[in-house]
Amino acid sequence: MLGFLSSRQAGLDDPLRLRRAESTRRVLSLQLNPDRDVDRIHGNGINTIDIDVIEGRYMLSGGADGVIVVYDLENFTGKPHYTCKSICSVGRSNRHVHKFSVETVQWYPYDTGMFVSSSFDKTMKIWDTETLKPAEIFEFETNVYSHHLSPIARKHSLIAVGSKNPKIQLCDLKSGSKIQVLQGHRAEVLSVRWSPRYEYILASASADSKVKVWDVRRATGSLFTLDQHNGDKSKASSEAANTAHNGRVNGLCFTGDGLYLLTTGTDDRMRLWNRPRGRTHW
Repeated sequence: MLGFLSSRQAGLDDPLRLRRAESTRRVLSLQLNPDRDVDRIHGNGINTIDIDVIEGRYMLSGGADGVIVVYDLENFTGKPHYTCKSICSVGRSNRHVHKFSVETVQWYPYDTGMFVSSSFDKTMKIWDTETLKPAEIFEFETNVYSHHLSPIARKHSLIAVGSKNPKIQLCDLKSGSKIQVLQGHRAEVLSVRWSPRYEYILASASADSKVKVWDVRRATGSLFTLDQHNGDKSKASSEAANTAHNGRVNGLCFTGDGLYLLTTGTDDRMRLWNRPRGRTHW
């Protein structure tokens, strides 16, 4: 690291290389916190977690057993070692529990009195946190892989849903109905994410190796498709043209400022994209 700093000070190195080196160093130095533990509630693997953005105190988890658990992360003991307790759970004895694996859970962005879950049982449920009963249930024809509510939207209350069906479905939280379909992918949609910067911008990742960026106000298709070759046709085979990865794209998220998009694929690659231009940095 001192070598990077010296080179940067002398003007001999690119600042981006220093930033990447420091980011890599910090990631590689991450360790589990020995003073913080979490109650073991799930009987099988945990597929998804979400921490509320209002207080940063309550955590949701959804498991392969169909169970959903709410945890309180606050330490009131005054002791350094603390086990985060489960406040409540939608367990197997709850008649509203998901029948199969829970794939995504998410707090309502403006109020912890509500959260949303989706599952391989082909449903997405809107839960009342206090009663642990679904206020609304959306049913689909295929397994649901992912859903997402916009963290900033004020003019709409849409939930984007990715499923085994290549069509992305938009569900209106207020009306309780499916109101729009986005068509363009040729295989199941594995992940969907709203932009934290623009409330109508949505990104989707699919098993067709593509990542598409949408403006949901447009009915003419996606704004653009991310291309790992940045438009250089000499580097792309006909099969890899306009693909984000050489394999299924199974994860994506925006950076906090909404200017970059991070994607992961089954080609053992992670890529960072400049969202406005749809170009990959690495």
